[in-house]
Amino acid sequence: MEVSNAERVFREIREDIAPYFNDGDIEYYLDKNGGDVNATIYEMLIIKSEDSSLVLSGISTGDTSGYFKRLASRYKRFNSGTLIGG
Repeated sequence: MEVSNAERVFREIREDIAPYFNDGDIEYYLDKNGGDVNATIYEMLIIKSEDSSLVLSGISTGDTSGYFKRLASRYKRFNSGTLIGG
């Protein structure tokens, strides 16, 4: 079974477990990143990693930003080319 790019992004950014984005956002970011799935996943996880702790009437939730930053690090591109000196 082949999974679409949008479905892969949805799964990798854990939208089913921790919803953050609106309908259409995945397609927007895929388009913005020229269809590059890994770049899209990275960008969306970085956005999702903003401080997400919540306090309401004395009830608080933990900050999940570190979790999403760790996930994003799996998709970060590193420049490993050779620099030409002058």
